[in-house]
Amino acid sequence: MSILQFLTKVHFDYGSRRELPGELARNGVKRPMFVTDKGLIAAGVFAMATEPLDAAATGGRPLAVFDDTPANPTEDAVEAGHAMFVREQCDGIVAIGGGASLDLAKAIAVMCGDPAPLWEYCNRHAKPRPVADTPPLVVLPTTSGSGSEVGRSAVIIFRNGIKAGVGCPNVVKAAICDPELTLGLPRYMTAATGMDALTHCVETFCSPTVNPPADAIALDGLKRVYANIERVTEDGSDREGRWHMMMGALEGAICFQKGLGAVHSMSHALGALNHHHGTLNAILLPHVIGYNREWLADKLPPLRLAMGLPADADLRQVFLDLNARLGLPAGLKALGVEESIFDAIADASLADNAHKTNPRPLDKQDYLTLLRAAY
Repeated sequence: MSILQFLTKVHFDYGSRRELPGELARNGVKRPMFVTDKGLIAAGVFAMATEPLDAAATGGRPLAVFDDTPANPTEDAVEAGHAMFVREQCDGIVAIGGGASLDLAKAIAVMCGDPAPLWEYCNRHAKPRPVADTPPLVVLPTTSGSGSEVGRSAVIIFRNGIKAGVGCPNVVKAAICDPELTLGLPRYMTAATGMDALTHCVETFCSPTVNPPADAIALDGLKRVYANIERVTEDGSDREGRWHMMMGALEGAICFQKGLGAVHSMSHALGALNHHHGTLNAILLPHVIGYNREWLADKLPPLRLAMGLPADADLRQVFLDLNARLGLPAGLKALGVEESIFDAIADASLADNAHKTNPRPLDKQDYLTLLRAAY
């Protein structure tokens, strides 16, 4: 049985970004540092998210903005963000963006509490350092995918080449989920981040960890995402669809406490090479769900029911067909992945924490089989 924890305060609805000044004030933040990326600034989304702020909420000075968020957050980027936080004499952090910006901001907050080498906080470290004295962090997601706003970790690529999590379940003081911030998300990123959310719902539900409340949440998230991902990919202005996608993404991440599985153990290993996480999950999910089939006798019927599928539907084929309709890559080869790295990826997958909660016990040969199938 897992520990049942549902920690993060969440404001959720169209226009909820108006809650940002109040959350900063409640947390005593007078000089926030903003973590985002250049694309969001160019698209006007950052300005939309910060529109409710006035000079009093930002210390009456020009905004301190760290916009060098990489596609996959790195240890170097964390240290650069921490340096800006110190240089600008900030007392809190606001993250505006997708999972990369949110995870980066969470890791920066960890460093602000006690600026030890970030690896010492990693869940792959032999004795992870406890997180303490972090500055207040408020997050505003602009995609419906990672669920990092309520996730328990910040996933970072470390200098040693490992992509893994920094456990920080209490670092976010408030999440502000405003679906309006996702309306301009391009088609491909809508599809890829949406498949990230869908994979979270499926993998957490399939985890053998016992957590009935999380199972119910995962199924509700899956129902919302599967029913709306094609709608919002075709029409990004679909307000109802965007609302359900953001809620489904949040629900999938609430369930991370159950653990994930082989999709994520491989996507973390491959993601360390800077491939997009949601795209990797989309490619790998069909093959893992098929490979795990015999260990999912009691899980497959509720999954099919949540998706409105026939009782005999082959989920492997369902997800392959969905990827094709969404215009996502059919395999790892399309991403430029070389078969020569499979041996190293299999080893890294075995070492990943998500491997531990895959419903079917896997060895290195199993991972090689899955990687070849997904190629």
